Amino acid sequence: MSKRIVVDPITRIEGHLRVEVIVDDNNVVTEAYSSSTLWRGIETILKGRDPRDAGFMTQRICGVCTYSHYKAGIVAVEDALGIEPPLNAKLTRTLMNCALFLHDHPVHFYHLHGLDWVDVVSALKADPHKAAAESFKYTDAPIACGADDLVATQKRVAEFVKKGHLGPFANAYWGHATYKLTPEQNLIAVSHYLKALEMQRVAAQMMAVFGAKQPHPQSLTVGGVTCVMDLQTPSRLGEFMTKFKEIADFVNRAYYPDLVMAGLAYAGEPSVTGGLGVANLWTHQEFQINAKEFLFESGLMMAEDVVNLITGKPFKVQTLDESKITEEATHAWYKDNAAYHPYEGRQEPNYTGFKDAQTINDKGVLAPTKVIDEKGKYTWVKAPRYDGKPLQVGPLANIVINYALGNKRVKAVVDKFLKDTGLPITAVASTLGRTACRMLEAKVIADHGLEAFTALIQNLKVDDSTCTSYKIDKNKEYKGRYIGNVPRGVLSHWVKIKNGVIENYQAVVPTTWNASPKDAKGVRGSYEESLIGLKITDLSQPLEIVRIIHSYDPCLACAVHVMDTKGNEMSSYKVNVNGASC
Repeated sequence: MSKRIVVDPITRIEGHLRVEVIVDDNNVVTEAYSSSTLWRGIETILKGRDPRDAGFMTQRICGVCTYSHYKAGIVAVEDALGIEPPLNAKLTRTLMNCALFLHDHPVHFYHLHGLDWVDVVSALKADPHKAAAESFKYTDAPIACGADDLVATQKRVAEFVKKGHLGPFANAYWGHATYKLTPEQNLIAVSHYLKALEMQRVAAQMMAVFGAKQPHPQSLTVGGVTCVMDLQTPSRLGEFMTKFKEIADFVNRAYYPDLVMAGLAYAGEPSVTGGLGVANLWTHQEFQINAKEFLFESGLMMAEDVVNLITGKPFKVQTLDESKITEEATHAWYKDNAAYHPYEGRQEPNYTGFKDAQTINDKGVLAPTKVIDEKGKYTWVKAPRYDGKPLQVGPLANIVINYALGNKRVKAVVDKFLKDTGLPITAVASTLGRTACRMLEAKVIADHGLEAFTALIQNLKVDDSTCTSYKIDKNKEYKGRYIGNVPRGVLSHWVKIKNGVIENYQAVVPTTWNASPKDAKGVRGSYEESLIGLKITDLSQPLEIVRIIHSYDPCLACAVHVMDTKGNEMSSYKVNVNGASC
């Protein structure tokens, strides 16, 4: 008899993601549903606003990747108005983007996803001296892995246990059969978990050098950047470079070795060597490092070409046709189900709720609960499609496509990682591959991001411009977009301007692509597709589901809409759009 499992919430930071799966008598997933349970209504709020406000408001879409949406809102308006920012502004934006990625990716692995791979409780059984020796198998110069560091780490974890709880390590499936690291390897990773907390602060400070603060930096403006004094002050430039090198050192001596360690340990674990999800991949050009070059290039690869790439057969990388992008809402909580291009996108809500059912609880028995209506609407996420097909975006898509394009910087780190782990190129097409590709993306940035810094210094010697002037003609209509690659994949913002204000605005975020519900044809998005065929060891501890979904780094957005379980209004607020103080 088939059973239904509900995991809600599934994320450690953005808690409004729910996943439901149907399993057969052998605990194999036969159907899956991904449901975002909170509405993001920023696009509606933007209507009627001055387009120059867009970036400052869209960065409130998320409290994690604030810079991504900030930059997207600014560049979308620049594209609409035909503005070309100075090179100094472009390179400064790249350096701020480096700060974001080098903050985001390590935090994702160690604090949000790493505990899906690392058994913290097991680390208490480790021999710190053996663990210190173990760390040298993965790098010549490990960080925070001396015997003294590891003894101190073990003591800190033990203190949590003595108090009767695990603090930040609570509510996990410790001892699960699919954990593969030894106690010593787990201790190494836990030490890096704690070290990564320190690195968060350094990365935030790096963003603040040019952005004034983090989160929600303030130095981008339509036309360029406003951090003029920082760019003209050698000490500020030196501060950025020093902090960049500190984070890059952590990436190379902790993050990279830990993924080599995990790759070796998990190479034979079926629950992570599958889970590719949607095999149609899309990435976009990002990280301008001089007047002509970018660290990553654009491309689109459909499933058959991805298979051909990893099996050594002829393949092709396509160029995106923006006119083929649509979003529809057959299974999303909006009134209009039709497929629209983002310029014409609509988002009038139509919440239909959940239905009564029974599911497996944490004791492994059936219990009454609420479940999604799989035949109706079940999520706030729309279904974006390219030429009618779902796409997967994110570091896996970015690394695979740039490898296929022969990107020399990407190819070097991928080939080294495959050599260090002994994994075949086919291993990329998996949950393990998706997690490794996120690290490899961070390593490319850590190894080459300062090329943009060098180019900026050289250009400042001959050109001090940081902003391009412009005018908005209220008698003209404009439309433009930003498409770029952010920590979770391809992000696009689409704006239409009329009478000097925003007429329509749509943000199609990476998680919209990956967490897409089924479309009108019943075709799944990548979250749902990656779970099909997964065998779950223990239905009361579905770690395999959590591990796969976390590998995408879900980001469903921060709170903008509040409702109670009966749909009653809880509070209402009046915003003074003229900017006067309240």
